[in-house]
Amino acid sequence: MDDSGVSERRPLLGDGPRSPAGPPSIFHGRRLACAAVLLAELLERVAFYGITSNLVLFLNGPPYNWEGTQASQALLLFMGVTYLVSPFGGWLADALLGKFPTILVSMALYLLGMLAFPAMAHQPTRQWLCGDVPLWPIENCSVPVNATLSPCRLKGTARYCTIATFVGLVLVGLGVGSVKANITPFGADQVKDRGPEATRRFFNWFYWSINLGAILSLGGIAYIQQNVDFTIGYIIPAVCIGVSFLVFLWGQSFFITKPPDGSAFTDMFKILGYSCCSRKPAEEYLRSRNTQGILQQQPPKQSLFEMAKSSRGGPFREDKVEDVKALVKIIPVFLALIPYWTVYFQMQTTYVLQSLHLRIPQFSNSTSNSHTFPAAWLTMFDAVLILLLIPLKDKLVDPYLKKNGLLPSSLKRIAVGMFFVMCSALAAGILESYRLKQVKVATINQTIGNGVYIAADMSIWWQIPQYILIGFSLEFAYSAAPKSMQSAIMGLFFFFSGVGSFVGSGLLALVSIKTIGWMSNHTDF
Repeated sequence: MDDSGVSERRPLLGDGPRSPAGPPSIFHGRRLACAAVLLAELLERVAFYGITSNLVLFLNGPPYNWEGTQASQALLLFMGVTYLVSPFGGWLADALLGKFPTILVSMALYLLGMLAFPAMAHQPTRQWLCGDVPLWPIENCSVPVNATLSPCRLKGTARYCTIATFVGLVLVGLGVGSVKANITPFGADQVKDRGPEATRRFFNWFYWSINLGAILSLGGIAYIQQNVDFTIGYIIPAVCIGVSFLVFLWGQSFFITKPPDGSAFTDMFKILGYSCCSRKPAEEYLRSRNTQGILQQQPPKQSLFEMAKSSRGGPFREDKVEDVKALVKIIPVFLALIPYWTVYFQMQTTYVLQSLHLRIPQFSNSTSNSHTFPAAWLTMFDAVLILLLIPLKDKLVDPYLKKNGLLPSSLKRIAVGMFFVMCSALAAGILESYRLKQVKVATINQTIGNGVYIAADMSIWWQIPQYILIGFSLEFAYSAAPKSMQSAIMGLFFFFSGVGSFVGSGLLALVSIKTIGWMSNHTDF
């Protein structure tokens, strides 16, 4: 009797009899499971970008009136929480609950946090959540007749609806981080037994689903939020994550689910603790040195891990120790990517903030119904470039380089990605220096969403080079993404991404100090 059901639960509908016309597709019997995972991920990405794409605009406008720096920091902190929680989500799935229950619980938490944003955008529920809008004294607006000063504004730095905003962001961040760490390896489980080709093809579709969800959200929801209504613009992503939850729940009958079999993080800490604190490895190493001679001894660092193996007298299985060794080896690569993520996350914060203070084109000249170009649309260059570059790189560039022995290593690709992201930041800095010079000469007032922004008379299209460069950088940087689909490995990758987001938030706070001057003036930002 087959005992495979003890270690995992397979779908009730098997592969069925094979057709006499030829072998079945590698996805035969798994199409429904794969489609459910892809649809759930696409809807989750629509919801995620529905929150992040215009959060700066939402908080920067009335009635919240957060400073641009404060709104950007809120988004960076949210991104940091999202990525930092990923290792815990991976550990929870691998060690305690299993991937399917963890994803389901995380989506429920995700939905709970998402509901806070349409509630804040809708005036009656916003007043119940946040209380009355604080009233601040007005600046003295008496100026000479011929003076050309900026409009009067409210004094005060208190942020309206702070508690509800951060509670919603934290709940969504916890849900996103746990889903992010587990849905990728869960998708791999659906086709893993069909061979590497099935896994490769599935993840091609998976990656396209991610980028398609980003494009749909940035293209449609961002437009609605900026030009129609934030309430509707936040209801749509909340509905999307609700449907994603239902799709995943419905797929329980045909998903391949596996019980938790232990986390690589738990094993890593146990093995590291045993290797560092136990005297047994050191004693065995010294005996080996005395009996075998100095030429046959192993490097001390390697011997610590080797002595933890059961074959060397340690308490751990061979494969567990090898997994920990792989984790330790990949950490320096992830550390090297922290500066990259620090700059990359500026695309959704300071880059968007910069665009609000450049001249944004209008779709209509009618004063009663004027729609403006969504500032968040420029971030679509990232997703569109990925969709174009991945097939081109896989089908043409990489095969050509491999044929001629020129295919760069992962570290070289990371270095190229670093170069492109550095060029993107440099382009943004040059544009910002010109923008700050321009606002001293002449400014324009433009209505975006619910707020009026003082902008330089420079076109938003000057931002295109920095978005293109950061799009190129992402393709190279993702070559460092782990090929293994274990939850712990993916969680570790996202963890260091979150560190980069927090570093970016710290840098933003630094340049916002009034003694430095940049981004400390509301009339400029």
